[in-house]
Amino acid sequence: MEEIHRILEAVQRTVLRSVLATITQVEGSAYRKEGTSMLFLEDGTQIGVLSAGCLEAHLSACMPDILEIGVSRNFVFDMQSLEPLSWGEEPGCRGVIHVTMEPVHDVFADHLCTLKNYLDQQVEVMLVKRFGSDGSVTDYSFLTRDRHLFGEWQGEFPQALIHLMSSEDSLRSGFVSSIQSDIFVHTYYPKPRLIIFGAGPDARPLAAFATATGYSVVVSDWRPALCDLRYFPDAESLILGFPEETIGMMHFTPYDYAVVMTHNFRRDQQLVQLLAERQLCYLGILGSKSRTERLLTGMPVPMKVHSPIGLAIGAEGPEEIAVSIVAELILRKNKKQEVVIHETE
Repeated sequence: MEEIHRILEAVQRTVLRSVLATITQVEGSAYRKEGTSMLFLEDGTQIGVLSAGCLEAHLSACMPDILEIGVSRNFVFDMQSLEPLSWGEEPGCRGVIHVTMEPVHDVFADHLCTLKNYLDQQVEVMLVKRFGSDGSVTDYSFLTRDRHLFGEWQGEFPQALIHLMSSEDSLRSGFVSSIQSDIFVHTYYPKPRLIIFGAGPDARPLAAFATATGYSVVVSDWRPALCDLRYFPDAESLILGFPEETIGMMHFTPYDYAVVMTHNFRRDQQLVQLLAERQLCYLGILGSKSRTERLLTGMPVPMKVHSPIGLAIGAEGPEEIAVSIVAELILRKNKKQEVVIHETE
């Protein structure tokens, strides 16, 4: 899961100085992709990872200088060599990784908090950075799906990027030579939400694993003995009520994933009928194929229903089934966010 949401939460609440590190280019193979970010705080706290431990120590050692001079800096790590790296680590991947470190000054922090607000409102935001000849960031801007522009940008903002953000083709990450070779673009997506209908014992590991992998989790059930914070301590919210009550209380978006697992045939039927009318990224039903076929008999369902849910890993028991479901959700999310345009030459 992209760490930007955890990073933005830290920027919003901390009073410590910090440096934001972002992978802007990868040549060959690497542990993480372009657009991946990591936050270094002056007390030594680190949020996120850029590698399997190959880069972080060196970047952390450079952080005091970047805070002192107050200017961004670009680093190039050549992991293709078989020789140990200059800071004593042996390279794992076989790629060349470009990392930009930027001090998070007050103005930049304010813009990052604005980015967080848009993502919390389920709005996609495109980050645009322009680099100078020395590799430092000279300008940056954020562009929302509805064309709201904010940041520190001198001169006219490229209209081609505005048109790109407004089109159906979403640029995930990379340098865009067709517009300007020194411009880097990365699209941030809202934090996905998993809504679990059914608070039985098998929903507990699903909620825990989904939260751990970056999903905002909501649990809904009509049984107060099950829908309890003791069993779902990491859930964003618990919604108590019958399907016809709770569905009307929720605002659904295309970033939402819903899993129906109440183990009550009539309630599951009600839920699927109500959820099929909503805009969802994913709708899954726990249960056998034959049960789902009976459940959907005579029911017009305008969207695809996933059942049986979970990747076919031969899962048994609540924990393994939860792993298979979360794996399928991650696969679905990453396919939706695939790179459409990626130019680095």
